[in-house]
Amino acid sequence: MTGCYEPNLKLRQAERLFEDLLIGPESLANIGDVLYTGTADGKIVKIEGRSIHVLATLGKPPCGSGEHEHTCGRPLGIRVGPNGTLLVADAYLGLFEVNPVTGEVKSLVSTGKMIGGRRLGFVNDLDVTQDGKKVYFTDSSSRWQRRDFMHLIMEATADGRVLEYDTESKEVTVMMENLRFPNGIQLFPDEESVLVAETTMARIRRVHVSGLNKGGMDTFIDNLPGFPDNIRRSSSGGYWVAMSAVRPSPGFSMLDFLSQRPWLKKLIFKLFSQDTLLKFVPRYSLVVELQDGGICVRSLHDPHGMVAAYISEAHEYNGHLYLGSFRSPYLCKLDLSKV
Repeated sequence: MTGCYEPNLKLRQAERLFEDLLIGPESLANIGDVLYTGTADGKIVKIEGRSIHVLATLGKPPCGSGEHEHTCGRPLGIRVGPNGTLLVADAYLGLFEVNPVTGEVKSLVSTGKMIGGRRLGFVNDLDVTQDGKKVYFTDSSSRWQRRDFMHLIMEATADGRVLEYDTESKEVTVMMENLRFPNGIQLFPDEESVLVAETTMARIRRVHVSGLNKGGMDTFIDNLPGFPDNIRRSSSGGYWVAMSAVRPSPGFSMLDFLSQRPWLKKLIFKLFSQDTLLKFVPRYSLVVELQDGGICVRSLHDPHGMVAAYISEAHEYNGHLYLGSFRSPYLCKLDLSKV
């Protein structure tokens, strides 16, 4: 946490919006001034000015509790496709296209389908090419679902994948496998590669999806100060990376300690629920802007997550950063001219 990552309080200048009116607005997309996000109770919502409307639901009720999450659905990554529709990655149900006006829902890829001999266990984030022909998405694990994400983090299971959905042929192809918790995904400007956050490894990989290097992978940046979630473009041509927890250095790291003691991990999961375990992770919100070559340009911090907690994405629009969260009951908005 030195140099470009030197701690500051800049994220604390953000304002909370819609507090207690929406839970876990994980990822954000905008069409003009209208924002869209998916929430923890399985809804796709439309935010216009000061009002929130439910646009669509992807799964089946009941919704709103952890035990129903797998049937209710949990929309995570959301993008606007080139034809003006919303593309949504649901952790349990797969990829969907949602009409932003009528709320009509169309399934593109179902998690019931075997792909490369394995099921999709934890569909996470997505991006789409400018011509709309290819959608790239992450499947964080075949073994662990989103409701068991602490298991995935603590076991650092290397069974995550990057996949490609061809919107014309409807085929799904595995582009890269054996990743450890692949999470946020963002196409490079030339669309020949994607950046993928490998959360538990605290690094971002570059996976080549077309062109001469197709099938190859290299490291965009490693040894990040925190655990990266979603990656989105910044107006300067770089990338915003959101992190909701940092790696204590120097200091005691629970993850490093447990990684050498599998028997202790098993015991901990018997004794504590995932929600309880999450309370042991020190809250620290960090947004980093990276340039090409993985160079840090600036970082925005909220130590202890006092204003913006459990952040999952930084979405830039019109001079502001909108901060999504995987569990906080609000959205945050930061005026970039003030930081």
